[in-house]
Amino acid sequence: MERDHLINKLNSGANIYGTCVTSTAPSWQMATAGAGVDFVFIDTEHIPLDRSDLSKLCQTYVALGVTPIVRITKPDPFLACQVIDGGAIGVVAPYLEEPKQFRDLVGAVKFRPLKGHKLNRILHGQEELTPVMYSYLKKYNRGNLFIANIESVPAVDRLDELFATEGLDGVFIGPHDLSVSMGLPEEYDHPDFEAAVKTIIHKARAHGLHIGIHFSLEPERQVKWAKEGANIIVHSFDIALFRQRLIHDLTLIKSSLNESAGDKPSEEMVI
Repeated sequence: MERDHLINKLNSGANIYGTCVTSTAPSWQMATAGAGVDFVFIDTEHIPLDRSDLSKLCQTYVALGVTPIVRITKPDPFLACQVIDGGAIGVVAPYLEEPKQFRDLVGAVKFRPLKGHKLNRILHGQEELTPVMYSYLKKYNRGNLFIANIESVPAVDRLDELFATEGLDGVFIGPHDLSVSMGLPEEYDHPDFEAAVKTIIHKARAHGLHIGIHFSLEPERQVKWAKEGANIIVHSFDIALFRQRLIHDLTLIKSSLNESAGDKPSEEMVI
């Protein structure tokens, strides 16, 4: 798989499809890749993965032809460089609200291995790359994706400013955190929440950015927001999908055997 496969597919106008993975089991990686996904979303913000396990996951998925996109624990450019060094191709930074955060992460994802004062001068337009350095960095970072998590009211209030950041490739909407920030916890069908999501999607697309929203339940939600303009379909995660299917199958079996299914467990799991 070429490193720039995913960004090229997006830039061609196609949708891309993926899911969040938490399992490090090799058989699970084979099963995920065999499902026809374009990418996997590996969330180190909420999942206890050490650096070694994360690197093995990324490199295995690349070998299977699936692009690994990693959410780091905080908007730290050094963490962004670290996960790319370990095998990630895309980096998602959580809870971004400030232009400086965007600029610093572009530097980490698109200009590595440059750091320090020289990188800051380049990012602020105070120094230009020589043709040799430009060519080297473009090749060195080919295919790398910087994706920003938009999941708070302050971020929504500054979308145009944030989305104007050169080097930003895409946006993930974090529905859980966004709903909480809006004072509407998990009210995903509330008119105000839906209006905020529409605003983010439309502004992202107007700025030429790719965008997705992560839900762990109904695929109908993915269809709805894709029709609104989302082109990164990041659906559910492995534990939720397994649990939902197991609940469904056990309920069907018990019903067929005339046994009470008991209280139906909740299918919702937030990540």
